[in-house]
Amino acid sequence: MQYKVKLEQNEEGFAIWCPGLPGCWSQGVTEEEALENIKDAIQLYIETVEEFKQLL
Repeated sequence: MQYKVKLEQNEEGFAIWCPGLPGCWSQGVTEEEALENIKDAIQLYIETVEEFKQLL
């Protein structure tokens, strides 16, 4: 599955987030690092949601 992300450069590097997954944010010193980090964040977000679904 693919998710759109938003990338914003700031004084510390790059902030990146996934608007389709509330609260799913990451960052990186470089654009490439931020993109890799958001991939990990998205995966963990989805795994966490699935775990909570099993508890319901």
